Amino acid sequence: MAIDKAYDAAHKFDRAKSEANLAKRLHQYDTAQHACEQAIALYDQLALLLHLLREALHVCSPHGRLRTREGVRAELTRLFEMIAELDCAAIPTTLTPLYQHLDDLVAPFAQAEAAEAERRAVVPHEACEFLVLAWHHEHLFFQAGAKPKRYHQRECDLWLACAEGLLGDEFDTLKALVFDKLDTIVRASSLGEMVHSLIRPSLNSCKGQITQETLNRIRFYHNHRRYKSGKRQGKAPIALLTGTPLEAPWWELLRQQLHPEQGVTAPGTLPSRPPLHLIVDNDGRMDRQAMAPG
Repeated sequence: MAIDKAYDAAHKFDRAKSEANLAKRLHQYDTAQHACEQAIALYDQLALLLHLLREALHVCSPHGRLRTREGVRAELTRLFEMIAELDCAAIPTTLTPLYQHLDDLVAPFAQAEAAEAERRAVVPHEACEFLVLAWHHEHLFFQAGAKPKRYHQRECDLWLACAEGLLGDEFDTLKALVFDKLDTIVRASSLGEMVHSLIRPSLNSCKGQITQETLNRIRFYHNHRRYKSGKRQGKAPIALLTGTPLEAPWWELLRQQLHPEQGVTAPGTLPSRPPLHLIVDNDGRMDRQAMAPG
């Protein structure tokens, strides 16, 4: 890394003794320091653009308006162009598949536009924007750390209170309608969020040695594990997608997939094991070992 090289050059300069060596080490340090400053500037620029890129993929704008497909396409295109202008050799390779899948990235916003038209026919305009903002902050609440959670909770409560003041007795019904509609939108950034929050720890534990079989196991686990909390508690993603409840825990289903001849055991039961027998070892001690009969 550029920072490590700058530190290393500084340490070498401190250890230099002769005048010629001092001049040489000073030149090396100046070069490393300049490269370090360039790397930091590049990182800051890229971090800002990636933050804007992530914001552009949010269904809701900061003003409570649902983003449109064409608006998101234009915003993503501008951000891609700005990222491409950065002085980094790896960026063009990274951007190429994003350009190729731009239509896929903006597809969920067509669904948002359709849902927006339905809501406008039922919910008053200003109250609808308040409810969209409340949903937006509630959605971010579950993704945020401890400190941002408090901010998103306050914002959610604020916009809900504003909407309730406008809607009165219809608040609960219309809130449920708007939130349910927004929950059905498949967000373009969901895949990236899943990789970072769910799959990335598994990939890190493999230390770069990942196989397709391992990826399949990770995918199977996350598709078939049941949620432990929240409104989807007790349900698995694959069950929500297909509408068919799982007949067994994920580990039983995985075992059935690996050994289909064994079938699925009843929930809560353990696989059969060979009986335990006591045997005497050469020292005369009694040890308990699992031995198959016969």
